[in-house]
Amino acid sequence: MAATDIARQVGEGCRTVPLAGHVGFDSLPDQLVNQSISQGFCFNILCVGETGLGKSTLMDTLFNTKFEGEPATHTQPGVQLRSNTYDLQESNVGLKLTIVSTVGFGDQINKEDSYKPIVEFIDAQFEAYLQEELKIRRVLHTYHDSRIHACLYFIAPTGHSLKSLDLVTMKKLDSKVNIIPIIAKSDAISKSELTKFKIKITSELVSNGVQIYQFPTDDELVAEINGTMNAHLPFAVIGSTEELKIGNKMMKARQYPWGTVQVENEAHCDFVKLREMLIRVNMEDLREQTHSRHYELYRRCKLEEMGFKDTDPDSKPFSLQETYEAKRNEFLGELQKKEEEMRQMFVQRVKEKEAELKEAEKELHEKFDRLKKLHQDEKKKLEDKKKSLDDEVNAFKQRKTAAELLQSQGSQAGGSQTLKRDKEKKKSKVVHLSMPGAPLAPPASVLTAAANRVHVLLLKAATWS
Repeated sequence: MAATDIARQVGEGCRTVPLAGHVGFDSLPDQLVNQSISQGFCFNILCVGETGLGKSTLMDTLFNTKFEGEPATHTQPGVQLRSNTYDLQESNVGLKLTIVSTVGFGDQINKEDSYKPIVEFIDAQFEAYLQEELKIRRVLHTYHDSRIHACLYFIAPTGHSLKSLDLVTMKKLDSKVNIIPIIAKSDAISKSELTKFKIKITSELVSNGVQIYQFPTDDELVAEINGTMNAHLPFAVIGSTEELKIGNKMMKARQYPWGTVQVENEAHCDFVKLREMLIRVNMEDLREQTHSRHYELYRRCKLEEMGFKDTDPDSKPFSLQETYEAKRNEFLGELQKKEEEMRQMFVQRVKEKEAELKEAEKELHEKFDRLKKLHQDEKKKLEDKKKSLDDEVNAFKQRKTAAELLQSQGSQAGGSQTLKRDKEKKKSKVVHLSMPGAPLAPPASVLTAAANRVHVLLLKAATWS
């Protein structure tokens, strides 16, 4: 028998029986209170608004303390979310308070995407909680819940109407967080202008379909006060950490040349109303709305994206195991399909690479053949040149040898002729000396010069031959 059938039968067969005496389960509320006090509470506030609207000052005023934080400048290149967590203690109740501020919101020239970092931050907190829920071993009782419980949207006190940036941002956030619009630094405009400004803001929110947080009226204990406070939205607030002496009391106020504005005076601003609704009356409802409405919407959309449903096409209960098996098989099928596509792509790329390598190899072979042929031609030219040079060297050696031979022969002929001339000279001299009146013979230097010229002519004749 299915578990749902058993539960249905138990519900149908339930009977009311009287007790004969005191049992003790009437102490369950006290047990829950004690357990909650021992575990403590957490509350997360998101402050959205332009730089300089007094977001940090209002937080300090709301919780009557001084939170650490550096003032933001107007030179931020984009919107950044800065989160700080504090442990507060009041009586015996502990509160882990997280304040998230939007640094640089509205400071850029192009404000089209200013809301995106805020939406991404809220979704990231939902995703972290969902991942913790889906774990096999969950520790939700000790898990620090970082989901945003309340969004205080600070509106500049222009006195005219909402800016387009405010409308777009609140429209993107109304399905993800509890939005409480407040008019910051409301002492900058007069009371009549403030009343008209509130009416204008409310009408613009309604006409643009922006859903802000409405204080619950289903509980009789708070229905009257919450109904009254819903009519005062958006709250016009003033923040100040400076205390001034007014009468006999020290009160938080702002001193101006024209007078003093008291923060906790309901005739001056709605700060007390905001504190009552946000902290003292509806803090638990804000936490519950975050979990049961906004987080459940995100969880349902996320699980539907993953393929999980409550019922099948036949409107029968859908088994989680069957869904898991179906998604697993679908995933394995897609994985195999992708694996086959990757294999085919790999084979195709290998073929293309092989074709490229073959083409490159062919080009290299052709280049090698060209270089080899060029090398052979150059080698042949060098060998021919070497052969011609060797022939010239051999011819030169032969001519040199012939010249040397002629020179030696000429020197020998010249030597014999010189001896012969010397003898003839001596002979002629004797004859001349013996013959009176005979002419004198030519001098020896003239003969030597003539012999040398003959020798040179012989050498040239041998060279020409």
